[in-house]
Amino acid sequence: MIYKFRVILDAEEDVFRDIAIEENDSLEDLHNAIVNAFGFDGMEMAAFYTCDDQWTQDQEIPLFDTGDNPGEGLTMADYILSSTFDRENTKIIYVYDFLNMWTFFVELAAIEEAEQGIAYPDLLFSHGILPLTAPDKEFDADSDDIYSDFEDDYDEEDFDMFEGDDSFNDYGFEENWN
Repeated sequence: MIYKFRVILDAEEDVFRDIAIEENDSLEDLHNAIVNAFGFDGMEMAAFYTCDDQWTQDQEIPLFDTGDNPGEGLTMADYILSSTFDRENTKIIYVYDFLNMWTFFVELAAIEEAEQGIAYPDLLFSHGILPLTAPDKEFDADSDDIYSDFEDDYDEEDFDMFEGDDSFNDYGFEENWN
């Protein structure tokens, strides 16, 4: 069977690619197809993220094992498309280049029989031109709530903990030692 995906850049303008790929290929193969379809050089880190129907990001699936204990973490190569997607689980988020954060919404659009004479993965359709730089991201944190976890009853006196303590003055550095 062939899985047909629409890969949409998270941007205001419509930029997407439709990709057909074999069901026994891995997420790493899908990553490579996306890199080729959008014209990236493939030299940057990338990850897929599982998500729900509203695109709420969940579990990371990295290109390389980045865990503390090498070999313990699963990577894109460990996830076969037919085990990852089905008619109920059709969405996944893809991020390429963690410095620029190219973010894509990837959705399974169809599962069909393979066509004779077609080499997969196959770029089926291309719409829009990839911008020169990744679109800016806006995050939904409320500015009033962002520091609420750090509130306490400290005041300015708590930050002057070394005042009046001469044990910290004998390091031999002058006031402007640099």
